[in-house]
Amino acid sequence: MHVAVAGGGLAGLVAARHLAESGAEVELFEAEPRVGGRVRSRVVDGYTLDRGFQVLSTAYPAARRELDYDALDLRPFALGATIARPNRRSTLADPLAAPRSALPTLLNRDVRTADKLRLFQLQRELDRVGWTELLDDDGGLTILEYLADRGFSTAFVERFAAPFYGGITLDRSLGTSASVFEYTFKALSDGKTVVPADGMGAIADQLRARAESAGATIETDAAVTAIDADGPRVDTSAGPRSPDAVVVATDPKTAGELTGVGTPTGSKACVTVHCTLPEHQSLDTGSRIVLNAVDDEPNTVAPMSAAASEYAPEGRQLLSATFLGSREESDAELGRVVRDALAAWFPANHFGEFEVVAVDRVDFAQFPQPPGFREELPSVDAPDGEVFLAGDYTRWSSIQGALESGKLAADAVLDR
Repeated sequence: MHVAVAGGGLAGLVAARHLAESGAEVELFEAEPRVGGRVRSRVVDGYTLDRGFQVLSTAYPAARRELDYDALDLRPFALGATIARPNRRSTLADPLAAPRSALPTLLNRDVRTADKLRLFQLQRELDRVGWTELLDDDGGLTILEYLADRGFSTAFVERFAAPFYGGITLDRSLGTSASVFEYTFKALSDGKTVVPADGMGAIADQLRARAESAGATIETDAAVTAIDADGPRVDTSAGPRSPDAVVVATDPKTAGELTGVGTPTGSKACVTVHCTLPEHQSLDTGSRIVLNAVDDEPNTVAPMSAAASEYAPEGRQLLSATFLGSREESDAELGRVVRDALAAWFPANHFGEFEVVAVDRVDFAQFPQPPGFREELPSVDAPDGEVFLAGDYTRWSSIQGALESGKLAADAVLDR
């Protein structure tokens, strides 16, 4: 059996590997010079920069199945977060998982004791729920409505949930489906939040190596330009192909154009400012992510090199500050906003040696996921003929969704 795979993101690479391992002749076509789709990294002046702020949860079931964690040399962020306001910072973490944070969490005045107990109770409840059940029914609730139903205070929402889950869902208003909250909350509780020592792009590199080891052929700078379900026939910039089946693993817009299937049309954007300070300028947050409890200017700041020292050259540290949505300001102007926020949060420090390394403006980072969104997503076998879909937009917008969809697409081809 000959299978063509359009797209070399995580979903396409996983599909290619499983198809090749099952004996299929697999050709994967990727329009870009490198595989990985939205999960990419580059090195600038000795700094490892991921395309926007991205992390991996080690608890994700598909990640555990598809990735070799030891080979990725994973670096964890500290559990919990630092809640920041001008001249004030506090720590919130699970005291059982992070005993050293127990006292600072207990003394945290930004989050009430009742809210801390509610978090602890929710963690125990979700620990007893299976992964597949979590996305089945969101009860028609947004994250904001879900938290209100469970009795969380307005202060908790504004100071912790809005910036923290605003960073995860790119929606500080918390209008995303409650099912996404439950899934990610369980993942955060059950595993670690990590990055590979060589950057998030190492995930795609590993998946490519595994697919090629299984026998798949991967061609970059080779775009799929058209698909005819009759046959099927695939037109690519490397020439036409007539495979037995096609897996379309592109972005949702391109997948819709190639197959005629309705895919998510909206998008959520973000802007990440990669910036640096001298290593001796301690921000006393360790490797915990810093949440802006006041506004989204920026929404979060992640101490990348505190978690993974390999991300910055010797003597320097790397921070990644994330703004939600698109921004019209120049890179330099956004850098000044980040520097001013850090100066307000850490008034004892001076930021004269603050520098912007690079800025990523990601127009499509996620598709919208309001309550009931999964009812509108296309199935893997939605296209006509022997054409199948692979992509997080068939599951939910996440690395877990992408990895899972690749396996499901491969299974659908083999079942057919």
